[in-house]
Amino acid sequence: MTDEVVLPRHIGFIIDGNRRWAKKHGLPAYEGHLAGYDALKDVVVNTANAGVKFISLYTFSTENWNRAKEEVSNLMGLMMRLFKTDVHLLLENDLRLVVLGSRDKLPKKMCDAIDSVERQTAHCQKSTVAVCFNYGGQQEVVTAIKNIIEQKIDPDSITPELITKNLYHPEVPEVDLIVRTSGEKRLSNFMLWRSPYSELLFLDKFWPDMKKADVTDILDEYSKRHRRFGG
Repeated sequence: MTDEVVLPRHIGFIIDGNRRWAKKHGLPAYEGHLAGYDALKDVVVNTANAGVKFISLYTFSTENWNRAKEEVSNLMGLMMRLFKTDVHLLLENDLRLVVLGSRDKLPKKMCDAIDSVERQTAHCQKSTVAVCFNYGGQQEVVTAIKNIIEQKIDPDSITPELITKNLYHPEVPEVDLIVRTSGEKRLSNFMLWRSPYSELLFLDKFWPDMKKADVTDILDEYSKRHRRFGG
């Protein structure tokens, strides 16, 4: 009799190493981001097919605006491809997409594309893909607190549950497992409120090298972990 596989309800992927992958292969940074986008599609589909109900992707942070203008422009183009051109891939795989992050600095056409893809995929049920775009974990908490202040709620009534209800897309639950590629071992402002007891897994490979087999290995590793939640 084999041990029962324990699946995380929510996996968060910190996508890292696209530029270093490109440099390693003698390619411009954009080719690394393009290869990373292709890997992203495979990882998401295979993670969803394995039974994980929520998949978060750290695609563009509030700090990434400090990168070179050309690189930012290329990243914006790839995000538009996800939100607009490749919507059919989400629908074909029964994947709902939601976007967590600020609309600040985003052009209207990008905001319209986000609204459209969220609306078009709202009925999908296999998994929810939470794209963290123009996202910062601290800013998310600040936004939640501002929302609470605007509601004129008695400070004595503020609880962790209330803050959670005022986050971006509060239906997205706490993260069970956070996976970061490229060998870096930090959260980089990702899902700070939703990760109080997240398991952490750091992989040495660059994101564009991620394959279906890596999804299997990640889920196997999670299944071996014993979560105590402070107990």
